[in-house]
Amino acid sequence: MAITYNEATQIFTLQTAGSTYQMMVGRYNILQHLYYGRKVEGSTMDYLLWSSDSGFSGNPYEAGSDRTFSLDIQPQEYPSAGVGDYRTSCIEVVNPDGTRAADFRYVSHEITAGAYKVTGMPAVYDENGESSTLTILMKDTATGLELVLKYGVFEKEDVITRAAELRNTAKGTISLEKMLSVCLDMGFGEWEMIHFHGRHAMERQMERTPLCHGTVSVGSRRGTSSHHHNPSLILCTPQTTEDAGDCYGMAFVYSSNFLAGAEVDQMGQTRVVMGIHPENFCFRLEPGETFETPQVIMSYSGSGFTQLSHNFHRIISDHICRGKYKYARRPILINNWEATYFNFDEEKILKIASQAADLGIEMLVLDDGWFGKRNDDNSGLGDWYVNLEKLPANLSSLSEKVNAMGMKFGLWFEPEMISEDSDLYRAHPDWALQIPGRKPNRSRFQLVLDMSRQEVRDYLFERMSDILSHAHIDYVKWDMNRSMCDIYSASLPKEKQGEVYHRCMLGVYELLERLTAAFPDLMIEGCSGGGGRFDAAMLYYSPQIWCSDDTDAIERLDIQYGTSFLYPVGAVGSHVSACPNHQTGRITPFATRGVVAMAGSFGYELDLNTLPEEEKEQVKKQVADYKKYYELVHQGDYYRLNAPGDGKEFVAWSFVSADKKQALFNLVITHVRANNKPIFVKLKGLDASAKYRLEDGRVISGSALMNAGISIPSVSGEFRAIQFELKAEE
Repeated sequence: MAITYNEATQIFTLQTAGSTYQMMVGRYNILQHLYYGRKVEGSTMDYLLWSSDSGFSGNPYEAGSDRTFSLDIQPQEYPSAGVGDYRTSCIEVVNPDGTRAADFRYVSHEITAGAYKVTGMPAVYDENGESSTLTILMKDTATGLELVLKYGVFEKEDVITRAAELRNTAKGTISLEKMLSVCLDMGFGEWEMIHFHGRHAMERQMERTPLCHGTVSVGSRRGTSSHHHNPSLILCTPQTTEDAGDCYGMAFVYSSNFLAGAEVDQMGQTRVVMGIHPENFCFRLEPGETFETPQVIMSYSGSGFTQLSHNFHRIISDHICRGKYKYARRPILINNWEATYFNFDEEKILKIASQAADLGIEMLVLDDGWFGKRNDDNSGLGDWYVNLEKLPANLSSLSEKVNAMGMKFGLWFEPEMISEDSDLYRAHPDWALQIPGRKPNRSRFQLVLDMSRQEVRDYLFERMSDILSHAHIDYVKWDMNRSMCDIYSASLPKEKQGEVYHRCMLGVYELLERLTAAFPDLMIEGCSGGGGRFDAAMLYYSPQIWCSDDTDAIERLDIQYGTSFLYPVGAVGSHVSACPNHQTGRITPFATRGVVAMAGSFGYELDLNTLPEEEKEQVKKQVADYKKYYELVHQGDYYRLNAPGDGKEFVAWSFVSADKKQALFNLVITHVRANNKPIFVKLKGLDASAKYRLEDGRVISGSALMNAGISIPSVSGEFRAIQFELKAEE
């Protein structure tokens, strides 16, 4: 069984295909962490625990004269503040009497089949009942507060999920000032932390940092998971590479403020935590009320980062993404944004669509500017009515004309925002988040709607449903183009203002759930100024996310590299855009732009009518190639063959089918030198015993390709790309 409990030793063992997680009900019913790592059989890991009399580390009252047992040095499953553990805590409460302590001890547990749910939030699901859930009840005897720890085990996917729930069973109101989702105490080892930082148009840049005594943390206070720090981390040994070494990944299934980090304590032990950021957070619970944390996905690999990535790719693709387009082939699209920006009418859009249809593209997406008085980004948000000056025949006529060309039709929305210059704001200024008596912080002259309010969500659902029902719309690009601040909800009393961030996020999830239920065939692509909300929770509603507003193919090599560590390639929205690139001014060959964009959900972001005939022919070939390789890209295993900036003059990656009979090799030259030498690349993931035929007719064994590699002839010209298929001989 994936989850077992030994009554004699009081040890819980959680087993996946390649890992073991153990914890025990220790002294004084304290739940102690024992081990998480490479799979072990037939052993209890309580021998790893140790005790010592550590100065200035106090002892539980029950310990009496025994000074060797201290919460300040013991590994725990869910440490709380105020009771003798001075390290990073998971939970901080203010009790009805004003005291600030909670001491949770084990009471009982339950093991059930299937995956647990998290109320009002996305979570890893299990349609076939193959997973298992461990629920552990803890209690603070002084107040009666109950803490429920939830563990989900997806055995074959090598994944464990974590979440927690606090029940106010006290006699008065409590204030919950911090509640994280997970703690992982590592009693020994030297560790490094990998996180993915960035900024708008340069998201998810990998950074690897050795841990030292103290705390290293990243997070967001922006109301989104953010461009600046992705809600994920990897803990690894200094020796870990793509193909060898211990590493642990965590991905937060949440789209708002978060905290993730690691602390090395006085004894050299490492504590890793992740959850909702405690800053600007305070949840009041009346007697009988409950607070649930978002979920964290955890996975371990003993064979390096590639296997860890594959674990996350599978769990997200198969058990987070939902709906028609979870597996169905997504249409190749053309988005008009970089072709027209706000300057368009029906004639211009239809001209782009006509050219796209001739070249084999399958969907046209109408971006920002189709609604309200929206001729720039300073007005109109919230007025979700068609701009009849631009589209006098309405969206229904436009979508019909696009459909008549054999193409699907998609539409851009930014539902969570409101412009000051809008009819909606003039009618309902209280619907915007803003602090009474203060002028709001402006960002594009738009404010954030109070998504915690039911009437706001009802208005958005009504307007979006009306648009989606009266035109044939197959796709929605859901954008969010500013960070949140000026946090105050006119609908909540002053003592609940610390709940606004989280309640707004729950409101966004509720609206998305209503829309996906009402329009089950609709494909949603997430977007927040590009990659500002690229997280597992949004993938629950949108099987792909616009990876970045930076469409420069060479910049995208870094962005897509970092993204690939935890998120599947199919989740990455990636387009061929114009040159010179609109963000960087760089000129990159059209073929290279296509190769880079094929490492994701493929499309175009330019005016096809301006292309020379040679490039239009390349579009036809790229469309045909992407259709040919679609299953390989979306369902195959992804391999990073080297890292951007690792001293080499190229970046290479590949896709390999599950049966290892087909592979697609991709390489982009990033620096051309005079008198250049050939490039040697070792492939990965092939069948060592198979013979592979290359497109040039050569037949080479998988063993040779993986151990000796392949030689790529010197290529002249800036930023050239190479792409070729390998097929196993029958």
